[in-house]
Amino acid sequence: MAKITAVSPLAPAEFPALPVIGGVAFATAAAGVKYQGRTDVMLATLAPGTVIAGAFTRSTTRSAPVLDCQDKLGGPSDGPAAILVNSGNSNAFTGKSGVISVEAITAGVALACDVAQARVFTSSTGVIGEPLPHARITAVLDALAAATDPGGIADAAKAIMTTDTFPKGACAQVDIGGKTVSIAGIAKGSGMIAPDMATMLVYIFTDAQIGQEALQALVSTANELTFNAITVDSDTSTSDSLLVAATGASGVAVDQDETFADALHGVMLDLAHQVVRDGEGATKFVEIRVTGADRDADAKTHAMAIANSPLVKTAIAGEDPNWGRIVMAIGKSGAAADRDRIGIRFGDVEVAKDGWRSESYSEEAAAAHMKGEHIIISVELGLGTGTSTVWTCDLSHGYIAINADYRS
Repeated sequence: MAKITAVSPLAPAEFPALPVIGGVAFATAAAGVKYQGRTDVMLATLAPGTVIAGAFTRSTTRSAPVLDCQDKLGGPSDGPAAILVNSGNSNAFTGKSGVISVEAITAGVALACDVAQARVFTSSTGVIGEPLPHARITAVLDALAAATDPGGIADAAKAIMTTDTFPKGACAQVDIGGKTVSIAGIAKGSGMIAPDMATMLVYIFTDAQIGQEALQALVSTANELTFNAITVDSDTSTSDSLLVAATGASGVAVDQDETFADALHGVMLDLAHQVVRDGEGATKFVEIRVTGADRDADAKTHAMAIANSPLVKTAIAGEDPNWGRIVMAIGKSGAAADRDRIGIRFGDVEVAKDGWRSESYSEEAAAAHMKGEHIIISVELGLGTGTSTVWTCDLSHGYIAINADYRS
């Protein structure tokens, strides 16, 4: 794998101080799955009664761990649960051996943590097509189970990294009925990022009390506006997994609470943005806003066409306000558009209006906007009320350097 020598220039200043979530504890280990000299396995143990919801890649080549998690969602939630994650190997495109590895790991976690095997959720991330050396993972399970720490979430965030240049964490605390409800989440992701969802692992924990169906509804809705609204390189992974666990330790019921829903959405969006900011080789964080589409779905189609265009992304990397490439991406998207109604802005700079370059357009002002780290591209289609906002990054020489020898 190509060595990452520097933290992304778009990285946050530091890992946030995440609140301890009642009913959750973490442990990490260096199992040597692929990497040497670093932790590569994370265990999270969850209190009895923890409710779990999730979202996963819709890739037709999704991995054995993803299929196993999908089968288990919505199952019994009366006993304790556990999440086991390894980095370095995705256990994808591994045939029957992949299923055997999942069975061995989930059985091992069940035994080590005294958890029903049906309540053990696993994820794997890393190289595709190589058998997972699961014996290296099962060998450290007893030590992991003995070392769990409610304050260990920051170490957990580091253990799940692959080409990430920084660990990703986000949190929220809200007052509901005079009591505090806490949410804390971690994520990994840097390349192979596009809906649905991305080469992305996300684990969010809350002490809220909520039913599984209600939690699943919140997660599915927020996912479409967060993790399914980002792209780095248009490639969808085989391993994407988002798991949200609600322990109920706060005793605060939130099934119909909009404050909680907004807070959960905020944590998910924060983590999604961090994944984009750590896009392989990224130097620009790009926000694309599309309005005036026939419907929201059309707006998202246009936005993703712009976000995924190599010509758009390389122009952004070169700080070139090449608005003709935006026009090109709109035209190729396949969604409805009328050439003579299109308007385009770079930041506050009006570039085009009613299908023609704006009379007030200033190349110098547009170029100045492109020199910033946060680029905003706005498109008005003039057809209806459909809107969508998506986030991406530029495409630089760094992306090629990282991915040209990923397996070496």
